[in-house]
Amino acid sequence: MPLTDTAIRNAKPGAAPVKISDGGGLHLLIQPNGAKLWRLAFRFAGKQKTLALGAYPTVSLAKAREGREAAKKLLAEGVDPSLHKRREKLSAKASANATLKTVAIEWLNNQRHALTPKYADELLRRLEANIFPQLGARPVADIDAPEVLGVLRKVERRGAEEQARRLRQTLGAIFRYAIITGRVTHDPTAALKGALRAKGREVHHAAMPREDLPAFLGALDHYDGDPRTAIALRLIVLTMVRTTELRAARWAEFEHLDGSEPLWRIPGERMKMKTEHLVPLQPQAVAALRELRGLPGANASDFLFPSPAAQGCMSNNTMLFALYRMGWHSRATVHGFRSVASTVLNEAGFNRDWIERALAHDERDQVRGAYNSAEYLTGRRSMLRWWANWLDEVKASGKVIVLVRDAAA
Repeated sequence: MPLTDTAIRNAKPGAAPVKISDGGGLHLLIQPNGAKLWRLAFRFAGKQKTLALGAYPTVSLAKAREGREAAKKLLAEGVDPSLHKRREKLSAKASANATLKTVAIEWLNNQRHALTPKYADELLRRLEANIFPQLGARPVADIDAPEVLGVLRKVERRGAEEQARRLRQTLGAIFRYAIITGRVTHDPTAALKGALRAKGREVHHAAMPREDLPAFLGALDHYDGDPRTAIALRLIVLTMVRTTELRAARWAEFEHLDGSEPLWRIPGERMKMKTEHLVPLQPQAVAALRELRGLPGANASDFLFPSPAAQGCMSNNTMLFALYRMGWHSRATVHGFRSVASTVLNEAGFNRDWIERALAHDERDQVRGAYNSAEYLTGRRSMLRWWANWLDEVKASGKVIVLVRDAAA
C-alpha cells in the first residue's frame, strides 16, 4: 500500500533498520537512531542497486516520488541513475569551485602549444584588462548573457569596437571549453550574436604615402605583435591581393613552393569577380610562407592564418589594427597597398594589362580576360619579382629610390 505522510510521521524505529515500501522500488528506511531515509531499489545491467534520495522530512514524500519517476526515465534511456547522480555531484562541485578566471587561464594554457608566446600573453593581458576585473571572480556557471554584454559595452564605449568583438569570441571559446570540462551547460556569448555594435563599412582605402614606405618596411621587421600578422602584412604588400583573399588562404592553394615557378591558385569563390586568380610568387613571398610554416601550431589548421579564438580564419581587421599599432592610424589601410603597388609599377613602365591582372580587376571582355589569365603569367612573374626587389632596396636604403628597371623585365 502506498505511504502517507501520517504513516511516515507515526512510524517508529526498531532495534534493526525497518523498510516501509511506497511501491515501484521506493521505500523509507528507518534507522534505529530514528533517521528516516528515502531509498530506491532498482536493477541495472542485471545487478541490484540502491539509490539514495535524501532524508525525510527534508525530502517530502512527493519529492521522493518525483525522484523515483526521474530514475525510471533514466533507466528507460539506458542510464544508471546512481552513476548519473554521482556525475551531477562532481559537475556541481567543479562548477562551484570554478571561477571565470581559473577556467580562462586553464583554457589559455591548453591553447599555448598552438600560439606564439607573445600572442598568448597578449590574450591574457586583454582578459586581465577588460574581463577579469568585473567577471574574473564570478563562478563561471553563474555568468549570464546580460553580464557579459555589460562588460563588452564598456569596451565599446571606449571606442574599441573591434576589441569588444574579439573579446566576445575569446569568451565564447572559454565557455565552450567550460562546457566540455563539465563546468557549465551553455555558452552565454552565443546569445550575444548581433548585440554588439555592427562594423562600419570601410569606404576609404587610404594608400600609405610613398615616403613612409622605408619606415613602414623597417618597422614591420620589428613588429612586436603576433608574428603571423606581420607575415600577413608582408604577403599583402608582395602579392597585391585583397585582404579577404589573403586572410582566408589555405595551404592547399599553394603549388611548387620548392620549384622555380611557385604559384598561389586562389579559387574563384573567394575572388571578388568570382573567377580563379593566379599569383606568381617571388622568392621573398616563398620565404615568408616558409617562415609562417615554421611557427608553432602552423600545421594544426588548413588556414595560413587561423583564428586564435574560434574556427575559421583571422579577423578582417587584424592587419588593419596592426597598422594602427605601428603608428599609421588614419594614414594608411591594408587595401591601400594595392594602390601603392599599382602607382609604382605604372611609373616604372610595366605593361598596364599585367598590373590590372595582378590586381584581379574586372575584365568586361570575357575572351580578353581568359587570354590575359593565360598569357600574362610570365610577365606578371617578372613584374612582381622586380616589385619585391625594389621594396628590399627601399628598406635597405631607408629612402624611396629612383624608379629604374631593366628594360628586359
